[in-house]
Amino acid sequence: MDALVTRLNALCDEQPFHTGWYIEDLRTGWSAERHGDVVLPSASTRKVAILMTALQAAHAGRIDLDARVPVDTDLATTSGCLQWFTPGLNIAVRDLLLMMIIVSDNVSTRHITGLVGLEAVQALCDSLGMTGTTHRRATPDYSLPRDPGPGVSNDTTPNDQGRLLRAIVDGARDPDAARRLDVTPELCALALDLMSKQRLRNRIPYWLPERTRVAHKTGSLGGNLGDVGVVYAGDVPLFTFCAFTDGVPLALPDGTAGHAAADHLIGRMAREAWDALLPPE
Repeated sequence: MDALVTRLNALCDEQPFHTGWYIEDLRTGWSAERHGDVVLPSASTRKVAILMTALQAAHAGRIDLDARVPVDTDLATTSGCLQWFTPGLNIAVRDLLLMMIIVSDNVSTRHITGLVGLEAVQALCDSLGMTGTTHRRATPDYSLPRDPGPGVSNDTTPNDQGRLLRAIVDGARDPDAARRLDVTPELCALALDLMSKQRLRNRIPYWLPERTRVAHKTGSLGGNLGDVGVVYAGDVPLFTFCAFTDGVPLALPDGTAGHAAADHLIGRMAREAWDALLPPE
């Protein structure tokens, strides 16, 4: 696998911005990383941990996934759809989770974090040894500079996100692993199902074969763009891949939009991993 690591790092080195990544082969347990413990803004990748905390609460009977709750749509945000809905909306908690994941809806995120509490989200991450991950805010602070850096909003690392994804994958197929997350295999499978419905597919999935299942969550905050997910071969989890770029400029010297370069990079790295790790027919 040294050749794969070399190719991934070469792609990163072509860019004028920071890139950190973590990859794990879910068949063999082989893993590798680049700047895997460097703390960066998590942006909306943090919502995977929020999702799992909500499923913990559902398993404990503290929330009902099918209960319909009134939703205040007045949150001004650049992310999601519910902010544009007619006031007076009532929506099932399950659907708030769906919207939080598949279109990164921040109205949904605010309501879910209100139900479970940021302290519970942090406790989940701490229990998994995600030592570089901190949840400080339920929703983004748009008064921050374009590149706020770590320690200001919500933070994480590529390695931490890989640890969380592996725990979810293990929990979906092993009751003991699910119990360590305080959920059931069915709830872990639900999390992966929701993440597989992701609509923002311009990073990890972009260069993969059509219809490849990818359970993932993107995140964007100024010059910080990332994606974390599980890539499948058919219905079998093949590998996890977590990539974060930081300090991405508005435009590269050749005029390419910075966000397009970051998206393209993450997609190309995921394709390199796919080509290297996919078992032969």
